[in-house]
This record gives sequence, C-alpha cells and structure tokens, in this order.
Amino acid sequence: MAIEHPESAPPAPSLSAAPAPASPERRIGVAGIVFVVVAASAPLTVAAGGIPQSLGVTGVLGIPLLYLLIAVVLALFSAGYAAMSRHITDAGAFYAYTAQGLGRAPGVGAAFVALLAYNAMQIGIAGLFGATAAEFVGARTGLDIPWWVLVLACTAVVGALGYRRVDVGVRVLAVLLVLEFGTVLVFDIGQFAHAPDGISATPLTWGAATDGSLGVALCCVFAAYMGFESAALYSEECRDPRRTVARATYIAVGLIGVFYAVTAWAMISGAGTGRATRVAAEQGPRMMFVLGDAGLGTVFSDVAQLFLITSLLAALLSFHNAVARYVRSLGREGVLPRGLGVLHPRHSSPHRGSLLQTGVTAVVIGVFALAGRDPVADVFTWLTNLGALGVILLLFATSASVVAYFARRPELAEPRWHRLVAPLLSGAALAVVFWLALTNFSVQLGVSAGNPLRWVLPGLILAAGAAGVAWGLWLRGARPATYAGIGSGGSAG
Repeated sequence: MAIEHPESAPPAPSLSAAPAPASPERRIGVAGIVFVVVAASAPLTVAAGGIPQSLGVTGVLGIPLLYLLIAVVLALFSAGYAAMSRHITDAGAFYAYTAQGLGRAPGVGAAFVALLAYNAMQIGIAGLFGATAAEFVGARTGLDIPWWVLVLACTAVVGALGYRRVDVGVRVLAVLLVLEFGTVLVFDIGQFAHAPDGISATPLTWGAATDGSLGVALCCVFAAYMGFESAALYSEECRDPRRTVARATYIAVGLIGVFYAVTAWAMISGAGTGRATRVAAEQGPRMMFVLGDAGLGTVFSDVAQLFLITSLLAALLSFHNAVARYVRSLGREGVLPRGLGVLHPRHSSPHRGSLLQTGVTAVVIGVFALAGRDPVADVFTWLTNLGALGVILLLFATSASVVAYFARRPELAEPRWHRLVAPLLSGAALAVVFWLALTNFSVQLGVSAGNPLRWVLPGLILAAGAAGVAWGLWLRGARPATYAGIGSGGSAG
C-alpha cells in the first residue's frame, strides 16, 4: 500500500523548472467528452466480440432489446450522477461522490475499487489488442510477433498520448471513433440489405429477451457500456463542468444504447433470425467478419479487422486517462503520495498518474507473458470481467451516495426525480445486475463453477474496498487534516 508523505511535507516539486499549475486547463466541450466516453465502450469491439458472445453463450435472441433496457437503467443512474456533477467538480468521480455521500472512509474504499477496476479493464483490453494485432500482422506479412511485444509498443503510444494535454488525446479519439462508427454503420446496412430471412421484429420482443440465460445475457450486455460513466473524471478539464458532464453522459448513453441495439439486430438479421444464436456460438468473434465478407466483400472484412485494432487502441487510451485522473485526485488530497497529484507544468496533464499506469500495465503484461498465459482466454477474459464487476459495484454505491448527499442538503435546487426517485430505481436495478454478475461469474470466465477463479477474482474487489476503508480510517486517526480533505478537491458544493 502506498505510504503518504508526512502531513507537514510540501508537495513534491515539478520535474520541470516551470511551476506546476494548480488545476488543469479547461479545454474540453461536450463533443470531446462524448468522444472519450464512447471510445471507452469500444463500439467496434462490442460489435465484433460482445454481441456474438451475448448471442452464442446465452442463446438469447432478444439481445437488441436488452441493450435498450440497460440503456434505460443507465439513463436513470445518469439523472442522479449528473445532478451530483453540478455540485461536485472533482476528477475523482466515484471516489469524490461516495466520499461526500456515504462518508470519507467509504470514499477511499470506492477509490481503491476504481483503481483496481479501471486498471483491470485497461490491461485486459491490452491483452485482446496484442492477440488481435499479432494475428492481423501474421496473416498479412508472415511475421510471428509475440503478442506482448505489440502490447508494450501500444502501451508506449498510449502513455505518450496520456502524458500530453487532454485535447491531444481527444483529437486522436475523435478520428478513431469516426472510423469505428463508419465501419459498423456500413456493416449494419449491409446486413439489413442481405438478410436471408428478411428483417424480423422478433429480437425486439420481451419473449425473445427472456428465452435463454437471461442473467448471463444481462451481464454480457452491461459489460458493453463500461466507461460510459467516465465523463465526470474530466470535470476539471471541461469548459462548463456543471452542464458538460450531464449532457455528455446522457448523449453517450443514448448513442451507445441505440447503436448497439441496431447493430445486434443487424447481425441477427444478416445471419438469419432463426439461426443467429447457433451461428454466433459456432463462429464467435469471427461472426462479424464472416458476415461482412459474405455481404460486403473481403475488402470490408480486412478494413474492419484493421479498425478493430484501432478501436482497442481508443479504448486503451480512454481507460488510461481515467486511471491517471483517479491517481491525480487521490495524490492531490494526500490519500496517495502527494507527488502523484502534481500536474505537468506545460501540458497541465496528470502526467505522473499516466506514467504510473503505463508502468503497471508493462509489469502486469510481463507477468502474464512470462507465465505463458493466453492473451484472450486469460488476460482479456479474467481482467475485463474483474473490472466490469468492480464498476457495477461502484455504480450501485454512487446511486446510494446521490440519495444520501441530497438528503443532507435539502437546500440544493435539484428536482426530486434527480435527487431521490431516479437514483433509487437505478440502485435497485444495479443491485440485481451485480448479483446476477456475481452468481454467473464462472460462466463469464468460461470456467467450471468449482474453479477457484470464480471466487478469487471477485474477492479482489472486496479486498480492494476493505483495504481502502481501512486506509481511510487510519488516516482519520493519524492524519486528520488529510482525512478532512478526502473527496473535497474541486468541490463547488
């Protein structure tokens, strides 16, 4: 566990002779935040991997409807989340909201869970990037490049972008997202145009959504939205944080939900409504490319595989930035060493958090590589499911925090719907999703119910939360001034 500098110690000096800024420059608008949020969900990755997995593993034909239903749940969550963002403009997001809603020690617990979850998501996606890029390069050049070499090269690129000003990374994400969306839209149009059984509304019916392993299907669908909540992490870099975060979150949820539902419907139509789940089970992640090759030609399939790699790169950059901002927020408030909270004197970026995250990725990937583990079956599957479980728990805690925060502040001008009703509804739904994810975790991992991983990985989430609460309680007794400032950085409310 990181040991903080003594209370009387001054902030660590900047690595540059120029003084470090106290706060980052406000360079991002609504569109920029939407790019960051949507990039984290990796639309092309979901289309190529998430949708076929949801169909094939669960046998649920109504996956399109489930995407829309989960979008409704997250829209309910966003009502309270957005309300909090108008009063708390801290880059700590879940950490700050939980600290001000449920208490400082639980806030530190949420921070530790967030660090574990986002690091796990980022490193897990890196494993899939390495496997996908190695296969792509090998098939076209004959070169047999180890997956971990490509991951380390990608990590260096992502680290360099994360080290610089946030708007540099946003511009990169904007280009990559346009390529992603264009590719998937072409695929969707092609599948609807060449549907062997015609276009059926059956995938949008309740009967189709509940016919199969509904619990697992909900978990698979929910995982596709990971990263939607990251808008609040950029509160201190928005031009108008009291409006930008709320608008960007609503737009992102709506855009992702409709886009995924339409793409799942198109994929089902292209495979044939009566056999889509069987085709998905047989072909898995190849389903999109096989259908694209048949309906649109090999050129589309090749281009789509290339853009799948850039989609993963965009997701990696988004999660990397999220981790860096959590680290900076915790360092600034003394929960982690204060040197981690210093901004770069020229880029105004959380560069030390970025460097730390880059180092953690390189070490963990190195451990998996030395152990001879598979980059998809082990690195990607284990870590992304671990991260998704942690984020679902954080969403539930945040819903509870919204209710508690506004209950203690009746004078704040927020409608009852935002401060109470919507958070309660979303909290109840998220509790159900978390329970389903936990009880179906072995299915998500692709292991037997008796496999130790089935409990070891969820145990890491609980251990991180408990360690954070314990650290917060220690700070309360040993460093009361630091404890008093937990979750307060950048707060305007």
